[in-house]
Amino acid sequence: MAVTIEEVKRLKDLTGVGLTDAKQALEAAGGDFDKALDEMRKKGLTKADKRAEREASEGAVITYNHDSRIGVVVELNCETSFVAKTEEFLQLGQDIAMHIVASNPEFISSENIPEEVRDEKAAEFKDKVVAEGKPADIADNIVEGMLKKYFAERCLMDQPFVKDQDKDVAMLIKEHIAKLGENIVVRKMARIELGQRNG
Repeated sequence: MAVTIEEVKRLKDLTGVGLTDAKQALEAAGGDFDKALDEMRKKGLTKADKRAEREASEGAVITYNHDSRIGVVVELNCETSFVAKTEEFLQLGQDIAMHIVASNPEFISSENIPEEVRDEKAAEFKDKVVAEGKPADIADNIVEGMLKKYFAERCLMDQPFVKDQDKDVAMLIKEHIAKLGENIVVRKMARIELGQRNG
């Protein structure tokens, strides 16, 4: 199957790779665009995992206001001021802020959950499981599963992205790391809703 320049450009735009890499990927996939895209994404996400270890101290503070009733502030970090000013980076910040308006996460990721909050919830679930008469030897596994599900719904990174439920927010960020070539981190977030008390 012949490889067209339009498809090469399209693959380049979707993955952020160079024209030569895009052309080689299409040729290796026998002209199958979806197969080439899938392979390039896998490679990009592998590189993104390595980039995630790098220091991200530049970035932007991005705000989003929904109907003057809910406001969100997000500190989104990257490695250079150049990337921090790109439309793609700022749009990612807007998308994350809009997601926070809709999904109201309590924590950025599972690493940000205070130990006492986790312990309190674990004790609550354990009491529930024991009260249901589950055997002690499987109770801990059940509690662990309940904790995972409970906090996944409350951690920004684990929530399905509002604009595309097939990926979570962590995957959305990873795709942008692959595309922009820099580590990207959500450092802080705050959500204020009219008439709601904090804490």
